Amino acid sequence: MADIGSHLDDHTHGAAPALPRIHTITTRDLRDALRRGWEDFKAQPSHLAFIALIYPIAGVLLAHLTVSYNIFPLLFPLLGGFALLGPFAAIGLYEISRRRERGLDSSWEHAFALLRSPAIGQIALLGAMLTGLFLAWLFCAWLIYRGMLALPADISTADFLRTVFTTFDGWLMVVVGNSVGLLFAILAFSMSVVAFPQIIDRRVDVATAVRTSIAAVEQNPRVMMIWGLMVTGLLVLGCLPMLVGLIVVMPVLGHATWHLYRKVVDG
Repeated sequence: MADIGSHLDDHTHGAAPALPRIHTITTRDLRDALRRGWEDFKAQPSHLAFIALIYPIAGVLLAHLTVSYNIFPLLFPLLGGFALLGPFAAIGLYEISRRRERGLDSSWEHAFALLRSPAIGQIALLGAMLTGLFLAWLFCAWLIYRGMLALPADISTADFLRTVFTTFDGWLMVVVGNSVGLLFAILAFSMSVVAFPQIIDRRVDVATAVRTSIAAVEQNPRVMMIWGLMVTGLLVLGCLPMLVGLIVVMPVLGHATWHLYRKVVDG
């Protein structure tokens, strides 16, 4: 793994803090991060599965509310956009990985100890930013649907799916919606891929963490794109059996993200 770049010297009063050194990584590093994430999961499976239950349960509740309130067209945007909040949902997993890496006690209580951490304010702020992106995506998805299909509110699920997949307007909505969703996903990914682990590890502010995360993506565009596709693919696989697969996928990805951070950001 090669080192590229250097610490930015900043002697100007009031200027932004210098960013850490960013490493260039390869796909081998991605595989190793996933392997280490799997090892962390095996070491503490019951604790991590307990924490990860939050994610699939929340997803099921969102899906239920969507159907109950006759806004079925937002079901896919909800489930897809919910992944934007994944990095925030995994903060407890990063802390367990951090402690295990340092040979400290990594029982699940320490995941919730972050609530008393001096960094909790910055963690909450970045989480609020991702939540804002999530809500903005839902608003855009609703506008796209209303502008291109605007089907009756009482339409059945079968008729809705038939219209979406058998008409030109339906396919156009799918293409436009996924294109816009991709832009939101790229923005959220660039902002947060290593931001939460850095805040937890170094107690930096949100601005520094986001700048570091964006710099990591700029330094490794191809590998980060592959990582994003890997995460998306694993989340989709985890969603297939009624979201229960996320009980395994989420903690593994959470731990793998910590190890990816350690490979990308100079320690």
